[in-house]
Amino acid sequence: MRILTDKLHEFLGEKVTVAGWVNSRRDHGGLIFIDLRDHTGIIQLVVTPDTAEAFHLAETVRDEFVLKATGTMRERAPELVNPHIPTGKIELVVSELELLNKSEPLPVNTHDDGERSSEELRLKYRYLDLRRPSMQTLLKRRSDYYRFIREFMYDHGFTEITTPILANSSPEGARDFLVPSRLHPGKFYALPQAPQQFKQLLMVGGVDKYFQIAPCFRDEDPRADRLYGDFYQLDMEMAFVEDGETVRQTIEPLYIELATKFTNKKLVINSKPAKAYIPKGGQIPRLPYEFAMDTYGVDKPDLRYGMELIDLTDAFEKTEFKVFKTECVKALCVKGAASLTRREIDEFTAQARKLGAGGLAYILYVDGEAKSPIAKFLTDKELAAIKERTGATDGDAVFFGADTRKLVNKVLGQLRIAFADHFELKNPDEIAYCWVMDFPFYEWDDTNHKLDFGHNPFSMPKGGLAALEAAKTDADKLAILADQYDMVMNGYEVCSGAVRNYNPDIMYRVFNILGYNNAYVEARFGGMLNAFKYGAPPHAGCAPGLDRIFMVLEGVENIRDIVAFPKNGSGVDLMMDSPSVVDQTQLDEAHLAIIPEED
Repeated sequence: MRILTDKLHEFLGEKVTVAGWVNSRRDHGGLIFIDLRDHTGIIQLVVTPDTAEAFHLAETVRDEFVLKATGTMRERAPELVNPHIPTGKIELVVSELELLNKSEPLPVNTHDDGERSSEELRLKYRYLDLRRPSMQTLLKRRSDYYRFIREFMYDHGFTEITTPILANSSPEGARDFLVPSRLHPGKFYALPQAPQQFKQLLMVGGVDKYFQIAPCFRDEDPRADRLYGDFYQLDMEMAFVEDGETVRQTIEPLYIELATKFTNKKLVINSKPAKAYIPKGGQIPRLPYEFAMDTYGVDKPDLRYGMELIDLTDAFEKTEFKVFKTECVKALCVKGAASLTRREIDEFTAQARKLGAGGLAYILYVDGEAKSPIAKFLTDKELAAIKERTGATDGDAVFFGADTRKLVNKVLGQLRIAFADHFELKNPDEIAYCWVMDFPFYEWDDTNHKLDFGHNPFSMPKGGLAALEAAKTDADKLAILADQYDMVMNGYEVCSGAVRNYNPDIMYRVFNILGYNNAYVEARFGGMLNAFKYGAPPHAGCAPGLDRIFMVLEGVENIRDIVAFPKNGSGVDLMMDSPSVVDQTQLDEAHLAIIPEED
């Protein structure tokens, strides 16, 4: 029987068998020491010439050879104790040694204490990269994470149900992965971007509380916080729920326990007194979408730090400074930023220009003076208003945005994040959550110059059918709010949810407003529409993104590092060489033809 490394303390003086990879080998002439590694840790093997066969084999082994060793566990001599590993007080004196497999020289480093190999090599040889102790720990932690979540859902009365992978295409906001049908030429399945329609049908089917850890598929460009192709979410839905607050207060304890119990991090509750609020029974602040955009410049604000956008538009109503004679003037007070060099300020200015700003006006407060290229254009009253309303003191800097409100929010919102990175305001040992709610149901698509859905069409518009029928102009339609809500965690959107549209008349109408007729709606969502005609209960739910939450909890900067087999930044699996070319026979069976790209 093989004994795991972390259990060996229990077998002092006994004969045991261990197996693993050679982590390192040291030949001291009369003795050979081998550090043998398994997924639980390292144990030192001692091989002496007394066991001739074992000693001869030990002379030939190299790093990452796979060995099985039998021998007697003993305590190390006090002067030979290794305090850096849990098994540093014990060692195995080998009587039998067996080579299970050899290893060629490794193309990547499998240790954490050496130089890390490039991401390209680590992904190509991911099965070797996974041997690193830190990766083994992450895989185990992720398994514990899933178990933690499942136990919470079971304890709160949810039923785990799986839904189909081969489904129909639906407008979830990203490109579908299409699967051609061999049996039905010219038709396609789509891998689900989310189990949205199926979970709503489960509510019609009489399920009270549903969940699953669901695989989802979206053809979106990868980035540091978004995997390419497939990801996992905690998909959940609750029947007979007419408001999102019920869902929010049901799932909030899970988020809090993940932060405080699963990771033992500090929970930061940051709620501004104005339009942000925490309702009775809730624990996490709620921010209306417009408030979040106006205060933080983004709809996923990181609340571990302050640095809110300060509206100064009214303070410059009569200004003579042409740059501030505009729709909106806002300021960002950055504590300690008066120490920024001119070069650093120029770099932030370049970033503002890339975002669409004409430049980046600023004031540095040094030795009681307001030092700035723009100070001479401002009156004493205007300078006083800036200092008072931003709370700036000596050592601080105030940066300005002046343009349309939308552009000012965008520029200062991104600069707020950049300044927080520069001054290291994002404490990795803290978790700050907030709910962002009341999103616009429709938004303007600048690319196609038309209205489109803001989030997804399956949400309930606030005000129901009456609000839709009352909307005559584009402005009216853009003013309609959706009963939708996002959970934000340390500046990442980690969950989206909504009260669902379970009324066929409303479903038709939300599409009609965008120019889609009833036949289109029936063709795309006929299964769900037909189900809603047979007594569908009100229902609501949400879907936390498990990969992104785990990334934040573990303090990992790149989401690919918390997945066993990720694709690279170009969506390529370097290990399995996919996507790849397929045989012509397979194309013929799927009724497909490859059209060569024109030069």
